[in-house]
Amino acid sequence: MIGTIIVVFVALVAGMHLYFLYMEMFAWTTLGKRTFTMLDRDLFEKTKILAANQGLYNGFLAVGLLWSLTISDVQWSQNMALFFLTCVVVAGIYGWFSVHFKLFLVQGLPALIPLLLIVWDKYF
Repeated sequence: MIGTIIVVFVALVAGMHLYFLYMEMFAWTTLGKRTFTMLDRDLFEKTKILAANQGLYNGFLAVGLLWSLTISDVQWSQNMALFFLTCVVVAGIYGWFSVHFKLFLVQGLPALIPLLLIVWDKYF
C-alpha cells in the first residue's frame, strides 16, 4: 500500500516539474507573468533565457524522478527517488529563504511527503 502512495506522490512531483519546465522554457512571457505576479512585468522578456535555463533544470529533476519509477529493483528505485526528491526539497528550502515561503509550499512540501514515506518504508 505504501509503495503505491509513494509512486503516486513521486509521479505528482515529476509532473509538477514538467509543468515548471514548460512554463519556464516555453511560456515564461505569458504563463510566467500570470504566475509570478510579484515581478515587474517588463522583466519577463529580459529574463527569458534565464528562465529557460531554470526550466531545463526542472526537467532534469522530472526525468530523474520518472526514471526512479521505472527501476524494478526496489532499493535502487527508492535510492534514486530519494536523491531527486532531496534535490527538490533543498531547492524549495532555498526558495523559501531567498524568495518567499510559498516556494517551499509549492515545490518543497510536495517532495518532502514522498521523501519521508520512502525513509519510513526503508527504515521502519
